Order: sequence, then structure tokens, then C-alpha cells
Amino acid sequence: MRTIEQWVGGQPFYGDPAGRIPVENPATGDVIAELLEASPADLDDAVRVAAEAQKEWARTPLAKRTAMMFTMRELVLAHEDELARAIVTEHGKDYSDAVGEIQRGRETLDFACGIGSTLRGDYSFDVSAGIDVHSIRQPLGVVAGICPFNFPVMVPMWMHPLAIMTGNSFILKPAAQTPSASLIIARLYREAGLPDGVFNVVSGERDIVAHILTHPGIDAISFVGSTPVAHIVRDTATAHGKRVQALGGANNHAIVLPDADLEFAATHISAAAFGAAGERCMALPIVVTVGGIGNELVDRIAHHAKKIRVGDGMDEGVDMGPVISATARQRIIALVDEAERDGARVVLDGRGLVVEGREGGHFLGPTIVTGVSTDSTLYHQEVFGPVLTVLEVDTYEDAIDLVNASPFGNGAAIFTNDGGMARRFTLEVEAGMVGVNVPIPTPVAYYSFGGWKESLLGDRHIHGPEGVSFYTRAKVITTRWPDAGAHGATMSFRRDE
Repeated sequence: MRTIEQWVGGQPFYGDPAGRIPVENPATGDVIAELLEASPADLDDAVRVAAEAQKEWARTPLAKRTAMMFTMRELVLAHEDELARAIVTEHGKDYSDAVGEIQRGRETLDFACGIGSTLRGDYSFDVSAGIDVHSIRQPLGVVAGICPFNFPVMVPMWMHPLAIMTGNSFILKPAAQTPSASLIIARLYREAGLPDGVFNVVSGERDIVAHILTHPGIDAISFVGSTPVAHIVRDTATAHGKRVQALGGANNHAIVLPDADLEFAATHISAAAFGAAGERCMALPIVVTVGGIGNELVDRIAHHAKKIRVGDGMDEGVDMGPVISATARQRIIALVDEAERDGARVVLDGRGLVVEGREGGHFLGPTIVTGVSTDSTLYHQEVFGPVLTVLEVDTYEDAIDLVNASPFGNGAAIFTNDGGMARRFTLEVEAGMVGVNVPIPTPVAYYSFGGWKESLLGDRHIHGPEGVSFYTRAKVITTRWPDAGAHGATMSFRRDE
């Protein structure tokens, strides 16, 4: 049985583990490795090493940091296959999607390589007699990232390149289900020339997260996960004096207007709803149709969904892999079962799917449900599975009211050929990321990613300019170099004296 260790001080770290956590291949249901669970003492070691390394790293010129990050970018590109295979083996998504995840994560490396333009401060000359003012941004110290299972490479890459390039050291807590990619990244950072201790990996589940949230040596925490846990992270960490950005759950909606190209919409909705088995915070689980087009749109979506080949993500031609665990699979099935008992219609049913040769895998087929009550748990809860719920309303006003009533506000989209209605939607919808004929409006890395309402707790989005702001603090410096013999001073606070 393979042992997955931690990474501290630039090398594999075994420490004094609190236990061992089984790691499954969700396509087979087999345990393929055991993950060493970090103990409080292990975290103490990681924080101590990170704090020592950060002092020197913060003094490293930006040009040297940038050269290292350029090398890191090339190493990630060279090891794309190794990373993708680790993702598929532990998460289950198909190989092509894993490669896409790495490419989207690499966008943040690209942004980090040019961070100088975002990190620069301001300068004001002669604000008063002989006085200049300028601002700089300095690192926080030791920062931590707590990441979900569904994007083992991309989501951590939204954090650590910016944290490191701004002069911090970083401690990554990957999801226990998908830990291996983080250790590959750690090894590549070492090859790129990052000093030992600047990037560290400590693994585990709830207990180690609790210690991260309260550890006095950690200055800030980035979190991506469910909204209930995001509340715990924010409340606990801020109570212990830490800066926090906590990205929570989502239940994204798309409105389809009668003038939309329904074939175009159906194609993109199917991909957005069922890609990565729906295990994306920017997946599209809810579609709201307007003006009587529901049946035609559902038929078109089902036509495309039936073509999706479900199987082991490493097999040729597979479009969709399993969900992460047997527990997740049963939870998703239970939500559909409950909605069906309450009168909903299951138009396309993937609950009974079995993949030949992978009978122990955690597979579900694409599932489409109509006639769902807005009181249904299936409608209100983030499903995080390959289930699409389609609702019908009469008017745009009904649709936008329904979307905005959701407690989540991560992403929202509209399908229409009417530019005026599209513009109105972008202004009226209560979501942080909005798509017009784009069902998964995840922004490029030089914009920031983040939702509204219960989808983001904290005032800073992740990656992009707001990510740089999160990992730094401002300092304003007021300077005067008096002329020889000019030693007079005033007791007044006036600037014109």
C-alpha cells in the first residue's frame, strides 16, 4: 500500500502522524493509498519552518522571485501528464478535463509572473513643503490554503503562486481524497528553485483544519469549500486574529429566454451541468426557462446528455467520470428520489448506471429532472453531482426574481440573442460572476474569482488583483529631507505651513 506523506522544509515529511486516511480511486472503489494525517505537532513544525523561510524570502528581490515562477510555469507544463493522471486517479474526472484544470490553474502562474504591475505602489511628490508620500504593499507572513477535492491543482494554484510571489510562505491543506497532486507541485517548486520551507503541504481532515484556524503562527487563510464550513472557517479564524477569504457553495442558475438559440443553449447547458460529474462550484444545476420553451429545451438537452460516455477517466473516449465517493453517490440519489416522490418528473435517469468492468465505481449517469417545487431540497441544496433541474416560468421578471431569491450568488448566466435583455440581466442579477451565453462564467486569472451572498464570506475575491491585495498589507510612508539649516517645526496640523 502506497503511503502519501506530507511536505515540509523542501522534502517529504513523515512527522508524528495522527493516523492514516484511505485514499480511493472512485472509478473502481478500491483503496489505492494511505495518507498520513498531520498531527498538531506536525503543523507546529510546518509553521516554524515556514516562518523561518519567509523572513529571507520576503527580502528576495522581485526579479529573482519572478525568475523562479517562470521556471515553475515551465515545469508545470512539462509535468502536465503526471499531474493529470494524479487528478484522474484520485478524483475521477476524465483525463481531458484534468488537463483543462491544469491549464486554467496555470493562468494564475502566468499572472504571478507579471505580478510587478499589480504589486507596485503609488508616489505623491511635494504634498506639503518638502514632503513626499508613497505606498508599498508588504507580505503578511505565513498564510494557509484549505482546498476542496474537486480541483486538486487549479484551486490551490489560485492561492499559492500569488501568496509566494508577494513574499509570503504558504502551507497547503489539500483535500484528503485528492492529496497527491499537491506533493507533485511541492516537488516542482523545489526544482524551480523556491527556497525550502516557503511551500509546505500538511494533510488531514477536520482536526487539522481546526488547528490551522487557531494556530497563532498563521496570519491568513484562504478557503474554498461548502458554505457551512466557510462560516466556521471565517468565524473561527477571524476570532483568532487572522485575515480570511472563505469561498462557499453555489447553486448556479441560467435563464433561457424564448429568443435564444435553443440548440446552442442545449449543447452548452449539457456540458456545464454534467462536466466533471457536476462536481464544480461553477457547474450549472438549475435552468429556468421562460415563455413556454421548457419542453423543447429539455428534449434538446437530453439528446446531448444521452451521448455522454460515462466511465473511468483514463479510458479513451470517456466524457464523464464517477463522483468522488459512495457517500456522495447515495446523497445525490436520495435528493432525486425525494423530488420524484414529491411529484417531480425524472426525464433522464442516471441513478442506476453501472459501468462494465468498474462495478465498484461511484458512477451516476446524467440526470434531468423537471416539475421540481422550489421548496424541494433538490432545488435548494447544492447537489454537486450530474443532476440538472429545469424550471419553467412565464416572464423574465419571474425568472430574475427566482434567481435572486437564492441564498447563493456564485455564478449566473442568461441565454438570449437580445442585447438589451442581456445587459439588463448583467446589472440586475445578484451574483459575482455572470455569463451571457456562457454557462460557466469563470473569469480568466487577471480578473478575480468570487461570488456574492453565501458564496463568499469575506471582502476579497480569490486570484487576480484582489488575490494580490489579500496576501499583502499596505504601508504608507511620509518622507522629508530638510534643506541644510532648515530645522524649524510647527505645532500646527496644517499642511500649508
